Formats: sequence, structure tokens, C-alpha cells
Amino acid sequence: MRCLDGRIRTWGRCGPGDRDGDRGMAKIIVDDVEVDVPADYTLLQACEAAGAEIPRFCYHERLSIAGNCRMCLVEVKGAPKPVASCAQQVRDQRPGPNGEPPVVVTKSDKVKAARNGVMEFLLINHPLDCPICDQGGECDLQDQAMAYGRATSRYDENKRAVEEKFMGPLVKTVMTRCIQCTRCVRFATEVAGVPELGAIGRGEDMEITTYLEAALSSELSANVVDLCPVGALTSKPYAFNARPWELKKTETVDVMDALGSAIRIDARGPEVLRALPRVNEEINEEWLSDKSRHAVDGLRRQRLDRPYLRKDGKLAAVAWPEALGAFAQRLKGDPARIGAIAGDLVEAEAMKALLDLLRGLGVANTDCRQDGAAIGTSGQRGEYLFNTSIMGLEEADAILLVGTNPRVEAPVLNARIRKSWLQGALKLVGSVGEAVDLTYPAEVLGSGPATLEELAKGKGGFMKVFMEAERPVIIVGMGALARADGAAVLKLAAEIGMKAKVVREGWNGWNVLHTAAGRVAGLDMGFVPGPGGLATAAMLAPGALDTLILLGADEVAAPASTFTVYLGSHGDAGAQSADLILPVGAYTEIAGTWTNTEGRVQQGRRAIFPKGEAREGWAVFRAVSALAGSVLPYDSLEALRARLMADAPVFGGLDYAPGAATPLDLRLVGTAGQVERTPFASPVRDFYLTNPIARASEVMAQCSALAASRAATPALVAAE
Repeated sequence: MRCLDGRIRTWGRCGPGDRDGDRGMAKIIVDDVEVDVPADYTLLQACEAAGAEIPRFCYHERLSIAGNCRMCLVEVKGAPKPVASCAQQVRDQRPGPNGEPPVVVTKSDKVKAARNGVMEFLLINHPLDCPICDQGGECDLQDQAMAYGRATSRYDENKRAVEEKFMGPLVKTVMTRCIQCTRCVRFATEVAGVPELGAIGRGEDMEITTYLEAALSSELSANVVDLCPVGALTSKPYAFNARPWELKKTETVDVMDALGSAIRIDARGPEVLRALPRVNEEINEEWLSDKSRHAVDGLRRQRLDRPYLRKDGKLAAVAWPEALGAFAQRLKGDPARIGAIAGDLVEAEAMKALLDLLRGLGVANTDCRQDGAAIGTSGQRGEYLFNTSIMGLEEADAILLVGTNPRVEAPVLNARIRKSWLQGALKLVGSVGEAVDLTYPAEVLGSGPATLEELAKGKGGFMKVFMEAERPVIIVGMGALARADGAAVLKLAAEIGMKAKVVREGWNGWNVLHTAAGRVAGLDMGFVPGPGGLATAAMLAPGALDTLILLGADEVAAPASTFTVYLGSHGDAGAQSADLILPVGAYTEIAGTWTNTEGRVQQGRRAIFPKGEAREGWAVFRAVSALAGSVLPYDSLEALRARLMADAPVFGGLDYAPGAATPLDLRLVGTAGQVERTPFASPVRDFYLTNPIARASEVMAQCSALAASRAATPALVAAE
């Protein structure tokens, strides 16, 4: 359901200030201010629309209503006692004797006394941990205790104590602080779709815990730390590291997957201490995957901080002039024997500088698809975009997943699909690929291309319903495209899309879910083989090239006979086999541009400076271009971006997702050919270790080990 201001309703309700065209409006008087609000607004939303501040602990606009903290009490004229404003709707309020609008008072002595009493009860058992609590300085309980609490305590009895709970390597628990708001329980059940948290006991003995005393298994589990209004759930990797006022906060873009979630990097001095989500309704709402949040400790480990050149079979540290000279010398060879592969996390500026350098030298062997995905060849931008847009998924009524497991490839997007299913808009989900728990019902139609051939003929009950859907969606993943028969698989998916008319007036249901943050930008600028150029697989063949440039490409293995130049931030697989290593900054250390899977161009900001002698990627290519005899025509980031926008105008549309506005002819998508019988498999085999930064993270290593042990342990089946 879309609100009049363009946003889609969050978990069944529009937020304060939204208006929905299909809902009646109602008048209500709040503190002598008369406002018109939707009739199904809660009193809390109506009060905030009128400018009144309502304290709350259990209420959250993206979660179902619990009404158990009672902090949001207000006085309603005619009611015998204060009411919980989060649990009462405007339409249910009784008008005055002559039809006057309902009257709500938020600042009366009665309301103040009620809130004062509620706060006193909440603090009865709360320990005096503020000086040592990681929530200190950003704690809702602290803030509201200052505003609504008593100056002294009247409670003399012993405080209760609760044993700590184990929730995994990401969430630290001090459950004596818990006020049983149940935000964490509702998030795990409703948003994450993994109902592993709940309450046991009653009254004073009530405790929030994992039912089986095991770690949380959701890829979104660490979001409960942000939701907790007290210090009961805090970040275990961040424990006792810093106070919020010590940190420099930088708004940037996440690159751990292709969604481009809005994040904030908190740094102190030269180190990144944590990553937090920013609110972006169109992409990640206010959630963030565990990898995006906690892989940042990998930014401190296994870093490349100086150039290295292989001499006598061993890598030796060298100065930049010598390293650039060796690089330039390799670029003076036969252009047909030089190639470059761009990795998953690379920013657009570095790719553009490398592309301009190589094209100026006559090199056509370039590719940004290090996994060999058969995409971006039809000349249509819409072919490789998530055209429905992430937010647009909430309007879909039928979805076909082809070779993708969005739960591990894009956990936040998977939560958006679950949200659409919970709201009732999504009626049908079918999957061709591995049988996995997606947190919502999905019919496994088959495992490989043979199933697509049957679906393309319109056979089966699923296709009957899919073709009748008003908002059908196809999501094709890299598990289907990064194969030898990827182009033929893409063609089959396009035929299914044509039969179901997924592209129609005002709706584009054709979507490709990328797993690489830098992939779409590379395709947009044309970082693909030029005329007569070699693709990734051909470049990696023994004897194919004399010089291979790996720009952050760690998932490929260069032949031993090829001189390999590696540019990256970590000593991962690409660096270990390289002959020349040039260190460049990680995503938190540069000002860069990334385009997410839906074609949204976003610019990230530098939070800290690169380590040691590392430089920005584009600056390295500008320096070597002067030595190679093909000087790049820009000396600053601004000039480079201007050139990028001139050559590819799509980079000028910052924070814009084209959606259905992108023209797309599905007849031109893919290439007809023979398909293999090999089942589809998601390219993400270990969610926590998908890139060099994550593989350098101790926290991600702990999460990976825990997930592996969980997978190796047979499920416990309760006897009836």
C-alpha cells in the first residue's frame, strides 16, 4: 500500500505525517491543537502529527504493537484513566456530546503523574550500570528518565537479577537491565522471520531469551541492538571500545552486497570502530545485515600499506616510483596481451580511470564480471538492473526466483520480500534452485534449467497463476548467470517474463540481483570486453596474456605464467599470487561512487585516511598513465567524475532508481542455446566470508564457524 507522499507503508502502517488516499480522515484535538489525521492512526501518531512529544519504549513504527511498557500514556477526555496511546486508534475515540472531535491531553498533571509512576516501576530493578554500559550516551532509558523520572527512589527491597543469555558473537546481553519491551522478540519474529527469541516465565520471573539457549541464526540478528531501548542488548565486538561522543560520524554507502544500504561509519582516530544503518526508506529502511555491520574489524587486519614487487621469486617492499615504473613498463607491451579484471567492491572512479587508461593504450581485454556472469551484452541497461526497485517489491503479488537465495545474497532485500508477504500483497513465491528457508513460504518448482524450459512453455500450476498476476516479478540471481550456459539460462528467464508480461505499462518486473557492489557501475561505463577483447574466463587461460591487472579481484586465479598486477586493500588471494602489488584504500578510506543493483547511483564519503602508503585507485592510474605515454585528462576527483558523467550520463542521476522508466525489450535479453542439467547453486556459500574485508575479520570468522557447526548439527525434532 503506497501513501500519498510516495512512500510505501511500513509494516502495515504509514509513519507519522503520512497520508493514505484510501483511508478516511478524522479530526482530533491534541493539547488544544486540532489536526486532521487518517482514522487508522494510533493516538501516538496523531499526537506526534500535532507536534506533541510522546515517550515510548515498546512502540516502534516498523513492528507490531505490544502496548506493554505503558510509557506513552495520555489523557483522553471522557476516559476513566490514562490510555496507552500506541494501542488506541483515532477512529475508536468517542466524540464529544455535540459531535466535537475527541480531545487528547499530553501534558496534564494526570499524565505527568502516570508517566512518572511508570518510569519509577521500570527503574525498580534496573541496575546502576550507566558508567559502564555501552548504551550510555545513546540510551532511551537515560533520556526519558531525565525527562520523566523521579529525583529519588522509594524502593528499598533487593533488586532482581537475571542470568546472562548467549545470543552469539554479535549480541552481548546484560538481561538484568531488560524492561521486557519485546522489541527484539517482535523483530526476530516479524522482520527477520526467525522466531528464536521469546519470553519465558511470568511476572517478576519473566525473561527474554533464545528458546533453545543457542545463538541467533538470522543474518539480520544484530539489528536487535539498535532496537533495544536500554542496555540489555549491546554490540559484543564493540563492547567497552568507545563512547558515542568520542566518535567521528561519516555517512556513506555499504559495499558488502549490491543493495548499497545507507550506513554511518563511526571512527576514532585512524580506526573504524563500528558501522550503523541510516534510515533510507527506498533501500534498507533502517536495517542492516550482520556482515555489513560487523565486518569492519577486517579493515584493521591483513592490510596492504606499501607497494611490493616480486624479485627473485619473492615479494619485496619497494617505493612508489619503482612500483609505478614497473607497472608502466608492463603496459608498453602488446595491447592484445594485456588485460584487466575489476573486482566486486571497486568504486566507479577507479574502474573509469583504468578503463580510460587501457582504451587509450588500445587494450580491449577488460571485464568487471569476475564470476563470468552472462549479463550486460544486449545494450539495454534494464537487462541487468533490479527494475522493480527494492521498495517496489512491496507491490508485487507474485515472484519467481531463478538461481538466487536472497536470504544470504541480500538479507535486507529478503526482509522486504517477507514484509510484502506479511502485508498480504505477495500471494505467491516460486523458486527454481536450491531448497532453502527464505523465512516466507516459497514453492520449489525445480532445481535447474530444465524447470525453466517447462515454465517457458507455460506449463504447470505456478505459471497459470503467475501469468494472471497483476504485478509479477522475476528475480534472476548470479547462481543462474555465472555458469557456462548463463546466456541461455537468461534467455529462458526472459521467455518466461514475456509469457507472464512482467514488463508492461507502468510496471517492470524484470530484475537481476547482483552480489557485487561495483558490478552495475562497471556495466554502465562499459567495463566489458571491447571489440575483439577477451572476457574473464579467456583472460585467465594459461598463455592468453602477458600482463593481467586485478583491480580488487580476489575471486579469480591468475595463471603463473602471467605477470599479475594487483591493486587492492587486503592481502587476500589476489595479492598472494601477484607479481606487483599496489595498495589502495578500502571503501571507508576513499570518496567513491557505487551503483546498486537497482541502478541507483550513490556517493560514499571518506571516514578515515588510507593505511600507510596506500592511495586512491584512480590516482594510481593517473600517475602511471604519465609514465606509460597515455596521460589521463583529469587531475582531480571532480574532473574525473565530470568525465564519468559525460561518457555515461546515468552517473549524473544521484540517488535515483529508474525503475519502470527504463525501456526494456525482453526479446533481446540472453542468447538462445543449449543449457546444462546442472542444478542452480547460490554463489554465496558462506555468507560471512564473501570478500577480502570480511575474510580478514575475526568477528566474521567466529560467525562463520558458528554457522558451520550449526549446519553440521542435526536438527532436534521434538517427539509428539
